[in-house]
Amino acid sequence: MKALYFRMPKTEVESFRVQIDKMPYFYDTLHYHPELQITLIIKSKGTLFAGDGIHRFQPLDVLVMGSNLPHVLRNDQEYYDPNNEEEAHAISVFLKKESLGKGFLDLPEMQPVKELWHQASRGIRIQHQAPNYLTEQLEQIEQTQGLQRVVQLLNIFESLTRVNDQNREFLSSAAFSSPQKDTDNQRLNAVIDYVMKNYTREIKLSEIAEVAHMTAEAFCRYFKLRTRKTFSGFLNEIRIGNACQMLLTEQYNVSEVCFACGFNNLSNFNRQFKKFTQLTPSQYLKEYCFAGRKP
Repeated sequence: MKALYFRMPKTEVESFRVQIDKMPYFYDTLHYHPELQITLIIKSKGTLFAGDGIHRFQPLDVLVMGSNLPHVLRNDQEYYDPNNEEEAHAISVFLKKESLGKGFLDLPEMQPVKELWHQASRGIRIQHQAPNYLTEQLEQIEQTQGLQRVVQLLNIFESLTRVNDQNREFLSSAAFSSPQKDTDNQRLNAVIDYVMKNYTREIKLSEIAEVAHMTAEAFCRYFKLRTRKTFSGFLNEIRIGNACQMLLTEQYNVSEVCFACGFNNLSNFNRQFKKFTQLTPSQYLKEYCFAGRKP
C-alpha cells in the first residue's frame, strides 16, 4: 500500500490545480503532499483521518489540509459495493505558498491568509447545514479560467478567513508531527485498512500487531506514539462513528447498531457512545434526528 507521497500534476498554464473527483469512492490510502489542499465534499460520507485525528465527513464539509499533513477520506463500506449507485464527488484546490508568487503571503493584506495557512498544518474542517457563499465559490471555481480563476481563489481565501470559530474545528492535535519514514505511513495504512474492513467483529491485539509486522507490545508503543491514541480507543472511535451514521438512518434500533458495529454487549456500547459523543444513543437521536440536524 505505498502511494504515500503525492506529486500533483502541473502544467505551464496554471499556477495552482483545481481537481474534480467523481468516482465510486475516494482514494483510500493515507497520503501527503507539499501543497495546501482545500476540498468541498459534494457527495458521499465516510471517515476522515488527518494527522492523529479521526472524524466523520459528509456533504458540504469544507476541508483545509496543510502541507505534508497525512490524510485520507475513507468512504463508508457501502461505497465499495459494486452494485452501489452512490458516488463520491468533491472539488479540490491544490497550491503551494509560492503559487501566486514568492512573498505574496508576506503582503500586509495577506496576513489573515498567512495565519490560515499556518493553522492548516493541523487540518481544518468547516461544516455547513446548507449551501452558502463559501461552498458556492468552491463549486464555481471549476467553471473559471485564467485571471478569473485567480480572483475566485482569492475570494475563497477571504471567505475562509471570515469563518466563525464556532463553525470550524481542527482535525489534528497541535502536538502531532508527520512521520519521517515512509515505512511508518505504510504500516499505519495497513492498520487503518484492516480496521475499516473488520471493525464489525472482534479484533485481537495480537491480530492487528501481526498486520503491522510487530509484537503486540511493540505495536502498542508504536500506535500510541504515532496516533496519540490506544488501539482500543481508536477502534472504539471508528465503531462509534459508524454507529452514529446507522442510528441516523432510523432503520435500526440501538441493540442492532451495537452488535453490527462490533460491540458484544449493550452496556459497553452505551458507555463508549457517551464517551465519544457526550450523549446516550437515545439522546443523540433526539437531538439530531428530531431536530432535523446532522452531526
